[in-house]
Amino acid sequence: MNIVTANDLKTKGVSAVEAGLLKAEEVIISVRGRDKYVVMDLEKYAKLREYELEIALLEAKADIAAGRYSTGSVDEHMQQVKDGL
Repeated sequence: MNIVTANDLKTKGVSAVEAGLLKAEEVIISVRGRDKYVVMDLEKYAKLREYELEIALLEAKADIAAGRYSTGSVDEHMQQVKDGL
């Protein structure tokens, strides 16, 4: 991965990120010597979000298959949440 310092980002702006993305799929933004942020192409980000949602769907289906769900009302659920706190 390519690393761009926060200082380079301040002085060069988005062009520093664009140059980094020509070399790698992600650019890490380093702040005070520590890797802090990741910048990537919007299409790649959308694909990662799609994967994340697909995993959540698979987990929900597994919960249903295992009987880990309730059929109560919203009010009943909210009361259970409050009681659990």
